[in-house]
Amino acid sequence: MQSKSHWEEVYSHKADTAMSWFQPHAETSLCLVEQLSLAPVDPIIDVGGGASHLVDELLLRSYEDVSVLDISATALAIARKRLGEDAKRVHWLAGDILQVELPPQHFALWHDRAVFHFLTDQQDRQRYVQRLLQALRPDGRAIIATFADDGPTQCSGLPVMRYNADQLAAELGPQFHLLQHERQTHITPAGKEQRFLFAVFQRLE
Repeated sequence: MQSKSHWEEVYSHKADTAMSWFQPHAETSLCLVEQLSLAPVDPIIDVGGGASHLVDELLLRSYEDVSVLDISATALAIARKRLGEDAKRVHWLAGDILQVELPPQHFALWHDRAVFHFLTDQQDRQRYVQRLLQALRPDGRAIIATFADDGPTQCSGLPVMRYNADQLAAELGPQFHLLQHERQTHITPAGKEQRFLFAVFQRLE
């Protein structure tokens, strides 16, 4: 996993709205979340959520147990400032997903838009899946978005992995069932196209 210092520098020297991954509305993620028909009290974690606006929209839809995890404390501070008093309704976790301790078998939904594809080392990907298995309920779901197999080869100056649905499912292994997947073309603030894969998995009991 890339260093904390790299991401702190990224968020300290560039407005979050100018980041290539910025979305004023996390439409695809939110649509997939709503299709899962979660209860308002079901715990949700947004892995690598940083300054993303997904948390805003989850709160607007009355989800009561939302956690946002990011390696960059600066990114989390941006989101907390934006939310104002509503920030108190969120569990903020600053840490590396490969190292942070999460409550065991707690989360009903694990959401990750663009963390997994930064894991270019196979051992890091295996550690990620172990964390996912430890933290997700036995019947929990995971929404994981990565660059598609025809997406960019780098992001924020770092190399990334690219996936189709079968390749991503193989990385997660037999304890996860692929429920659905779709492609999305993301338009960056600079007007460039980035092709993403969004996949929804269910953990098998």
